[in-house]
Parts: sequence; structure tokens; C-alpha cells
Amino acid sequence: MAIANVAEPLPLLRVRGVEKRYAAPVLTDLDLDLRGGEIHALMGANGAGKSTLSRIVCGLTTPDRGTMSLGGEPYQPHSRRAAQRAGVQLVMQELNLVPTLSVAENLFLTDLPGRFGFVAVAALLARAVEALTALGLNELDPRTAVSRLGIGQQQLVALAAALAHPCRVLVLDEPTAALTSAEIELAFAHLRRLRAAGTAILYISHRLEEIRQISDRITVLRDGRVVATQPAADAALDEIVRLMVGERAVGALDQRDHSPGDVALRVEGLTRGKRLRNVSFEVRKGEILGLAGLVGSGRTETVRAIFGADRTHAGRVSRGPGPPLTIAGPKDAVRAGIGMIPEDRKEQALLLSQPVRMNMTLAVLPAFVRRRWWIDDARELRAANELRLRLDVRSHSLNQRAGELSGGNQQKVVIARWLLRECDVLLFDEPTRGIDVAAKIAVYRVLNELAARGKALVVVSSELAELMALCDRIAVMSAGRLVTTFARGEWSEDAIVAAAFSEYAGRGDTARRGRVDSC
Repeated sequence: MAIANVAEPLPLLRVRGVEKRYAAPVLTDLDLDLRGGEIHALMGANGAGKSTLSRIVCGLTTPDRGTMSLGGEPYQPHSRRAAQRAGVQLVMQELNLVPTLSVAENLFLTDLPGRFGFVAVAALLARAVEALTALGLNELDPRTAVSRLGIGQQQLVALAAALAHPCRVLVLDEPTAALTSAEIELAFAHLRRLRAAGTAILYISHRLEEIRQISDRITVLRDGRVVATQPAADAALDEIVRLMVGERAVGALDQRDHSPGDVALRVEGLTRGKRLRNVSFEVRKGEILGLAGLVGSGRTETVRAIFGADRTHAGRVSRGPGPPLTIAGPKDAVRAGIGMIPEDRKEQALLLSQPVRMNMTLAVLPAFVRRRWWIDDARELRAANELRLRLDVRSHSLNQRAGELSGGNQQKVVIARWLLRECDVLLFDEPTRGIDVAAKIAVYRVLNELAARGKALVVVSSELAELMALCDRIAVMSAGRLVTTFARGEWSEDAIVAAAFSEYAGRGDTARRGRVDSC
């Protein structure tokens, strides 16, 4: 008896021959099928075209050529509103929320219930409670201003806003970058419910473990082209990296033996209310010191206090055996040879409206001045171009605005600035957040090169595996205290996690305060 062939389900969203060009091609002859009831991951190096494709699907960008169909019908959205009316919703990595408005107002900003020109507040709050409850955010007051929420809660509000409207296709761009483990599980549970209900989900992320956990298929882009589509269960890290960058990456973290020298930075009794409580440590030349801990444990507060970005109530910072430094602000830290790559590159590091080259050379701009007033453009361009090649910054030109780059390339621009400054002490706060696997490898190699040249590095990371592979020592923060420091060969994941929770023991607030990622 012959067995009938089972036909592949027809795609809900079909993309054919889509192309987009700016100064150079961004997407070339791209085909993609997205099935209903499927979570389809989209991966690729920064600049591969992932965000451009998602913007085209969601009506924010018009392709130069190509066609799309939705549910078998031609689909050509000319605006985000048109895409939303067709049931295509987008949650971007850079949140599109209005911080001065309430959660409820942000949820229904384009569809506020009203009568006679006035907002029907009671109806708005009722709809908001329903939308938040559907995502498990029962305890969030819809009247709260978005500016008062943490970045993780804001990400979940953006997801709830997208799902508060009819949703046939959901496009998620780095949805978990700012979420805690508990928040990720909450989001994943809802995505699985949407998949079961027949929604097609396009999931853009750099986190392979999450992708293998949540998605059904993976499509890899390189230089604007589809190079592979395969089941997520079959995905292997080295193969995905090879597909993304076109060559096999050997030794992703490239850990080298560092030879620590004299003390380069000494921190003594750093205190800032309950956020920092008597924090003391040393970092030597040629050493990478990691700061691990739960979210809110004081890691970011420590490096910000050293850099003068936050005022402290007590404590001293000194360079090696020298006298304590007077650091009233970041300018004083930079003069003392201390540089910092902050966690929030857009708000705290970049001039988004200015060109890439200016953002790279900003910390040493006087070195390019001639005749007291004029910037030597040729010298500045040469220096910036060397850094662009070294870090593989993907931009149309060095005169492109920094705000137009992908998140990973923006991070590389910030790192390039401090490489040019040649600071002896560098503070990195989440240096690889939002960066793809290939870009992470480039950053890891730069960190190791800096350590090999005798620089002292302090690295804050929520990726515990990253710290364990990269660092010479790991200091663990817990509830504002530095509770212990492990040398390479002495630590284990269990020991680091236990130390991170130690100051919360018996306080009943562990679950609310955060987590060590990857644990």
C-alpha cells in the first residue's frame, strides 16, 4: 500500500527576491518562508541585514525590489500602522515607548478608548489590566509611568503592547537582551502559547542557547543573503559561527596566559549608601578582573563610582602605589588614565547624530587639532579607519551617523574610542551585550590583546561562562558587597552562584533582585 506524501504547510508569510540598497547592498535576492505556528530564528553578524529585513516586513522600510505575501495574499505595507492592521506586530530592541506616559497609555497609544475627545480612563485601565494579565504581569500597576520601570519590565511592556492587538505575525528583535531569567521564562511561556495558537514568530537573537530552546528553525544571513536554513535542534555553535562569518572560528574566547604585573588600580572602602558597602579590591597590570553577581548587586555601581559617574559617600581610588585620586567626574578619571565602556551605549557613550569617526576620536580630539582651531581631517580619518579595520566595524563610511549603525557596531565604536586613548585602566560594563557571536570573538581578542600589553581590565558581565573563560580572577558582588574573589582554577559555577546569593540569604528578596545569567 502506497503511503501518501505529506505536503509541507504553506507559509503564512512569504518573502521573495527582496533587495535593499543604501550606499551599499544591505539585502540581496532574499527569500524567506515563515509558517503559522512556528518560531523561526533569524541569526547573522551585525550588519548582515536582520534588522533591515524586519523593518521591511513591518512596514518601516520599503524594499527596492521583491515581493511579499501574507496568508496567500499580496502584502506590501507602506507604514508600520498598515502592517499592524494586517496583523504584523514588531517589538524592537530599541524600545519605542514614551517614558513620560503611563504603562496603560503606552499599551494603547495608537488606539486610546475615548468619547467626545476625552480618553476613557476606566476603559483604558481595564484593557491594560487584561493585556498585562495575559503576559503574566498581574502585579504591574498600569498607571505607573514607564520611566519608573526597569529596562526588563519596559521590554515586557513593549511585548504586551504588540500582543494587545490582533497578531498573525510577531517580529521580535533581541527580545531577551535586558530580561532576567524569570522574565525570559515568562516571555517564552507566552511565545509558546502564541505558537500553539498559530501565530508565526520571527525571532532575531544572538543567543544560540535560547534559540535552540525556543525556536523550530534557524535562518542565517551573511552580507544580506540567506546562507542556510535548518532545524534549530541540529544547530551547533561552531557551524553557526562559520555560516555567519564565512570561516571557522577557532578558540572563540582565545584565552591566553596573562602575566600580571604591579598594581594598576586600587579601590578601598568604596561606599554609596546601600548600593555599595565598603568595596575594596586591586587590579594589576596585564590582568582581567571580572565582576559577577546578581542584577542590582552593585557591579555597575562599582565601575561607575570608580569612573566618577556617581558620587560616593566614602572610599578611595588610587593608581597603583600612588596617592588617592580626586575624581569628581569622568573628566578626572580620563585624565588619570581610566576609561569606561558603559552598559547603555546610546544614552551614556555615543553622539548618535555625529559621524562614526568623531565618536571614535572624541576622547583624543585635541590630538588632531592644527593651528589651534582646525581638525586635521586626513589624520583623523586614518586613525578612525585603522580602528574600523581592527574591530571590523560595519558602516557605509566613517562619515555615517553613529545612530544608523546596528547595536553591535555601535558598541565596537565605543570600544574603539578607548583603544585610541590608550588608557592604562579600562572598565567594561557588559561589553558584549547585544553583540553577535562573531563580534563577541573580536571583542574577546581585543580584551586579551589589551591585557597582553599590560592594561588593567575590569569586566562586568551577566554571562558567567564569559567571565570564567576570559578572566584571571572573578570578584563576586552580593547586595552591594564584594563577598569573595576567586583566582583562575579555584572557581566553579556553583561556588560563584552561591557567593552571589550569600548576602540575600534569609532576607526573602532573592527572587525579586535578579540573577546571574547563564546559571
